[in-house]
Amino acid sequence: PEHRITLQNWDKPPFNRWSFQRVREVLPTTPVRRGSGPVRELPRAEQDLDALAVETFDGRTISLMELFDETYTDGFLVIHRGAIVYERYFNGMNAGSLHLSQSVAKSFCATVAGILIGRGEMDPDAPLSSYVPEFAKCGYGTATLRHVLDMRSGVKFEEAYTDPASHMGLLDVASGWKPKRSADDPDNVFEVILRLEQDREHGGQFQYRSIETDAMAFCMERATGTRLADLISAELWSKMGAECDADFTVDSAGYALGCGGMSATLRDYGRFGQMHLDRGAVGDKRIVPESWIDQCAEGDNSVFHGPYREFYPNGAYRNQFWIGDVDRPAYMARGVFGQLIHIDPEWEMVTVKLSTWPDFLNPVLAWNTSQAVTAITRELTGAEVSRQLLP
Repeated sequence: PEHRITLQNWDKPPFNRWSFQRVREVLPTTPVRRGSGPVRELPRAEQDLDALAVETFDGRTISLMELFDETYTDGFLVIHRGAIVYERYFNGMNAGSLHLSQSVAKSFCATVAGILIGRGEMDPDAPLSSYVPEFAKCGYGTATLRHVLDMRSGVKFEEAYTDPASHMGLLDVASGWKPKRSADDPDNVFEVILRLEQDREHGGQFQYRSIETDAMAFCMERATGTRLADLISAELWSKMGAECDADFTVDSAGYALGCGGMSATLRDYGRFGQMHLDRGAVGDKRIVPESWIDQCAEGDNSVFHGPYREFYPNGAYRNQFWIGDVDRPAYMARGVFGQLIHIDPEWEMVTVKLSTWPDFLNPVLAWNTSQAVTAITRELTGAEVSRQLLP
């Protein structure tokens, strides 16, 4: 019994090393279908970077392969100038394995929101209650789509991953990721949102709250009459040349967990990053408005505060992407336990790392990952590159 995967332990070490690649065997899921279109081919220009030197947080110099082992890596991909230059799999993962993205899923949902906004089907300045009237009774009543896209609403939500009594703990139960503890626990994600209250003005300081993505996703569903997974399939996944179907975990009401429930293959995460690098296009086909892509790297550092400034002194958050430095065009999708898609237009690079850290957040492992990305960028471009990511 102590070795069995359960709802209590599936996302904890060491069990997450198995379950993050097999979410379908643990939780109910719904597919994000790739459709019948052609797969976007990624040419190969491979380089052997296994022995590349990386300087770690504690002052050691180790090889890239040693770093992968120390940072619990499951998959690692580098695309440079449109071609795969480096691709490695570990921990039993292979090119066809789906891997849980955690909060990287937020950036996929927001990219589809950008498509809808570009077509005029959603208004970033409209209150959420204009799409979901039920939200008028909770803290999101007067918050706008822009507020939740940039996580600047005034709604109170405790993003405390290890506290089962926090709002995040309730979201885990409501989404089906954890078992119910009492009859008062919410039955689904929509119920969680309806319980939330406003405790400050909308549009103020940035505060990272996973529920903001779900509030946005329910608005997307109402605006289009389409469930989230089908919407992502129709607007993004089937158009960007994905190689495999992806999937989302679903709650008891069938809602796909937009804030973190998506699983996909390493290369398809890379294709998403490359589509962003190509400013929203695949070949001659426009998928995402260029203006939306540009916004993803144009954040407001003045609304960053507290721990966010410690991690990213000159950083920002925009369109559900992290910006490490507002003076550079690079931005990233990030998820707990070490998930990363780093998009760097300046150096024409996409880097994807899928991991199963033993902790939700680990500044040392994040730092060392940052150093690896920087070392690879220097090796591929021959340029002097400052550290691009911070813990």
